[in-house]
Amino acid sequence: MIEIVNNIFSVTQQNFEALALKVFRYQYAQNLVYKKWVKALSVNIDDISGIMQIPFMPVTFFKQHAITTGQFKPEVVFESSGTTHSVNSRHLVKDVSIYKKSFTKGFTRFYGNPEGWCIIGLLPAYLERQGSSLVYMVDDLINQSAHPQSGFYLYEFEKLAVLLQELEARQQKTILIGVTFALLDFAALHPMQLRHTIIMETGGMKGRKREMIRPEVHTFLQQQLGVQNIHSEYGMTELLSQAYSFEKGIFNTVPWMKILLRDEEDPLHLMDEGKGVINIIDLANIYSCSFIATDDVGIIRHDRSFEVIGRMDASDVRGCSLLVV
Repeated sequence: MIEIVNNIFSVTQQNFEALALKVFRYQYAQNLVYKKWVKALSVNIDDISGIMQIPFMPVTFFKQHAITTGQFKPEVVFESSGTTHSVNSRHLVKDVSIYKKSFTKGFTRFYGNPEGWCIIGLLPAYLERQGSSLVYMVDDLINQSAHPQSGFYLYEFEKLAVLLQELEARQQKTILIGVTFALLDFAALHPMQLRHTIIMETGGMKGRKREMIRPEVHTFLQQQLGVQNIHSEYGMTELLSQAYSFEKGIFNTVPWMKILLRDEEDPLHLMDEGKGVINIIDLANIYSCSFIATDDVGIIRHDRSFEVIGRMDASDVRGCSLLVV
């Protein structure tokens, strides 16, 4: 087991499948909920020789069960956002250092060392509740940045506007990570021309505004804030890894994360290109479940990048999702 954990963040495209199969067999043996699910599908695990044959567990199971590989007392419990009457997902994290390593290595891979940035979080809805994995990640990145003006903002839009102008005047590299509805509200009230700031939306309308397609959101933010592109982060409570987009909602994953698609009519039929419902392999989820069938509809492109183009009908609206079709 220690060998698998040590190899997660050094995995390559060439040995990803072999490591994923090891993780699958470990989780099948030690994760009771996942094992029951695989058995319910009448899958013979001895016949599984590649990742396209691995069964993926519905993400909704995190709302109904404690999803753990092995027995342990979690160091932290992440909980999804939701309405008063909804049942939220709960992710029991055995070793939070794995999450820290995952998001730090992921951020560094796409943006470089956090220490070179001023990192600002505009995450009001998430900051106002407990157990947000997004807040945990951004808070840690803020601390790693060590910039004196890195920090969180709730609804202090005027204060944030002044700060961004100050940072621009100093040509300070800045990332403003924001929930979508808050970024839209801020941009409407404080139009400006940003040249040294990256705007990164994490999704999240939560019924606060009229649902907008992603191009509409990005176009408005670009016009109001003077940036050429809007960056995006794709993650969820049930994962310990993230994908990032530099423009147009086209995402790339870290090496220990892989996107596959399933046929909506035949969920056991998997594809590695085209259009379908997104399945995610997240090897960092070693003590939870690394093989998750989401409710997001997507497209995988020829270069292995992917887009999220909507959600399956009749699925719950996830608090951190952005309606894009």
